[in-house]
Amino acid sequence: MASARAMLERRRSSRVPMRIPVKVHRSDSNHDIQDAPAEAISVSRYGALLRASFLPELGSRIEVRHGLSNEVREFRVISVRSPREKNIFELGVEIYHPAKNFWGVQFPDERFPA
Repeated sequence: MASARAMLERRRSSRVPMRIPVKVHRSDSNHDIQDAPAEAISVSRYGALLRASFLPELGSRIEVRHGLSNEVREFRVISVRSPREKNIFELGVEIYHPAKNFWGVQFPDERFPA
């Protein structure tokens, strides 16, 4: 298991804890398409930690629709945590094409001209 320091050094941008409603669109190995409500509980410019009621395959592609802006982006599932609550999984996801404003937040490590 990676140390906390190694994880911080690998992180490309800071995380911001917040709750954003999202809808996750995925197709499973049988090519069945499913939409599921979920929640982003921590976001960064390059990804998020989602709470969802399904367990996608590691490395699979999912689409995430921002619940407030309705913007859609494609993500890759990079980690899956066992449920802390019944049937609720935590998914670490990485955005394929980073959009600076996808989450609609200002990150602490962004610098703006004075």
